[in-house]
Amino acid sequence: MPPPTPGHLPAGPHHRLLIRCGVADPLAWEREWRQCVGSEQVPPHPSLLWGLTLPLLSCCASKLASAPGTRPLLIGLNGPVGAGKTTLGRQLERLAPRRGLRLAVASIDDAYLPWEQRLERLAGNPFGVSRVPPGSHDVALLLECLRRWRSGEPLQLPRFDKRLRGGEGDRAGWRRYEAVDVLVLEGWLVGCRALGETVLSRLIARPASAWASSLSAAELAWLPHWDRELQAYKALWEQLDGLWLLRPSRWGLPLRWRLQAEAHQRRSTGQALQAGEVAAIVRASLASLPPELYQEVLATGSGGAFSADALIRLDGRRRCVWSGPADEG
Repeated sequence: MPPPTPGHLPAGPHHRLLIRCGVADPLAWEREWRQCVGSEQVPPHPSLLWGLTLPLLSCCASKLASAPGTRPLLIGLNGPVGAGKTTLGRQLERLAPRRGLRLAVASIDDAYLPWEQRLERLAGNPFGVSRVPPGSHDVALLLECLRRWRSGEPLQLPRFDKRLRGGEGDRAGWRRYEAVDVLVLEGWLVGCRALGETVLSRLIARPASAWASSLSAAELAWLPHWDRELQAYKALWEQLDGLWLLRPSRWGLPLRWRLQAEAHQRRSTGQALQAGEVAAIVRASLASLPPELYQEVLATGSGGAFSADALIRLDGRRRCVWSGPADEG
């Protein structure tokens, strides 16, 4: 079965996204890529090839061509747990050379703090997790890695192995890239900005019915803490040259997706997280930075958030059902 064409997506928003990505003729773009990729597939569903992978590569190629000799690009990819960001990253790296791009994809979670520091930073949190919420990452280290890369040194990034420490995870050396023009940094909190005490207090006071999923009293009490931790990430987001959003059609889907991924890993390797552990990780991501406060504003840049370039919506089967400019989604 051939991969879906852009015609399977709402044509207007998708074509407007391509034009913003430097594509003068979207139909010619589709023909060119169809000849280039043939029957290329992108799990979890091939619609993402046309909705995200190829537009993002075209955007990066256009940005570099318009300003040759400038610093390398840092592109953010914000998406929830279980959305398939790791698989999409492999697809981006595989297809990038066909546009003359030297592209690498890294997860912000590879920059988690060492185990003992994470235990100290997250002590007593309402989710019982040792990673995931804001404050889990070594932002200073990541900024230094980016500074060295953009000063002309090879890109070096830390690696995180979630199998260590009995499943708690820990640092596992470094990953070195000899020549990289574009780094895509993916993660569920990429681009999210702190709201500040005054704004957050007003929003927390809203009726419980206004929340996508109700928060417990303990989770609400911890929101100011997570917001303060998020302030440290501002300097990192200011390094971004673009931000792409991967969104579920409803926020209950990430748990289902992550459970499916763990079931697949259990069948493949015999090792996987238990359902309760998966639920805690997903809950930690969605309740430490509730989507309606921190994620939805990224599309418009309201509240001081970084204004995103593109928004891609996924249905329950992680098929791309909408792809267009973020401010139209």
